[in-house]
Amino acid sequence: MRRQDLALLREIGATTVRLAHYQHDQLFYDLCDEAGLVVWAEIPQITVFLPGATDNARDQLTELIVQNRHHASIVCWGLSNEITLAGSGDEVVAAHRELNGLAHRLDPTRLTAMANLFLLETDHPLIGLPDVMSYNLYFGWYVGDVEDNDTWLDDFHAANPGIAIGLAEYGADANPRYQSPDPEKGDYTEGYQARYHEHMLEMIEARPWLWATHVWNLADFGSAGRDEGGVAGRNQKGLVSFDRTLRKDAFYVYKAAWSTEPFVHVAGRRRAERAEDVTEVIVYSNQDRVTLVVDGVEVGTVTGTRVFRFRVPLTGAHEVTARSGELSDTITLRKVEEVHAASVAPTTTIANWFDDAELPSPAGFYSIRDSLGDIKRSEDGARVIASVLEAVATSRGEVGKGVEIPPAMQAIVDRMTVEKLIREAGGVPAEQVAALNARLNLIAK
Repeated sequence: MRRQDLALLREIGATTVRLAHYQHDQLFYDLCDEAGLVVWAEIPQITVFLPGATDNARDQLTELIVQNRHHASIVCWGLSNEITLAGSGDEVVAAHRELNGLAHRLDPTRLTAMANLFLLETDHPLIGLPDVMSYNLYFGWYVGDVEDNDTWLDDFHAANPGIAIGLAEYGADANPRYQSPDPEKGDYTEGYQARYHEHMLEMIEARPWLWATHVWNLADFGSAGRDEGGVAGRNQKGLVSFDRTLRKDAFYVYKAAWSTEPFVHVAGRRRAERAEDVTEVIVYSNQDRVTLVVDGVEVGTVTGTRVFRFRVPLTGAHEVTARSGELSDTITLRKVEEVHAASVAPTTTIANWFDDAELPSPAGFYSIRDSLGDIKRSEDGARVIASVLEAVATSRGEVGKGVEIPPAMQAIVDRMTVEKLIREAGGVPAEQVAALNARLNLIAK
């Protein structure tokens, strides 16, 4: 299994791997040494800081470093991951200062690192505590739009040009059974995941000051608390399937950027039946020129980098082949009258009133179609929004307590309409949405 994972990392052309959240098999460190992969190794101090576990964290870090410090592949020792979900007070900072000092005493030759929750304030003392740090950003999946990653990182770098920042996690879930001609955030389609990673790759390449970036994740993995995207107990952000037998289209986005092995890959092969009269065929390749052939007839040639898009009329069953020199890849497409829409898990289902009923938006008064920031500028509007947010936090039990949104994150949220926020939350009863809209309709702008 470890050799299979290494083979996938080498196929995609990755140069670094984050071995996240726990101690790993010695064999895999050996394999990374042999392959020349750069490794981030870290301890299982995760999500919520437990004061009673500081001795254990110290022991874990000691064992990690003493057992592995002779592995040439390791570049940094990770102190924690998203440890500030339920608070980031003095006790948390003090414990990390101790761990940071311990790591440098045990191994003065390597850097220390932290992976920070995207809700952590960008001016918090933890930001500059380790030698380098990375944020876990999920704009374009859990909240906001994918372009918000660009804005957030640019704002951070402008305010903190001397702090080494990277991306320790970013990604979007995809169940390959779910396909759509118009993929969108939250639909768990293979197409949205690929489009998301197309943008993220461009964003990363335009920012050479990012010290390291790590896609979350190489493969789908077990996560007992999850029940979403049509599969219970699993996180589906992997570029390959849980059993490593299926490479999702997003895998080839990165292979086209990182691998030196020449290839072409026609995306969308699992969306073989299509109802549109003219469909988009997307090809990923590390070549600079791709030709598309449909039923033996050349329909066009595109020059570019990584992503090649073609428009193809559909009339029946077609054999579609992408070629670049001697390289080729083929899929089959078939025109149908109707394609069953991809279903999604109830946690992401959008209440049907968005499509079937138009909620009132009276002139001169607020509605759910106004941005959160605009509504909050009204004293009455701010009270309504505060009561809603308090109810949301309470509904999430212990996890919701103590969570604060930093200014950088709040600015992104404030630009979103209440309607969009509700869509992203998913599963909100229509009656509650209508009641909120009615309350806002009573507040004059």
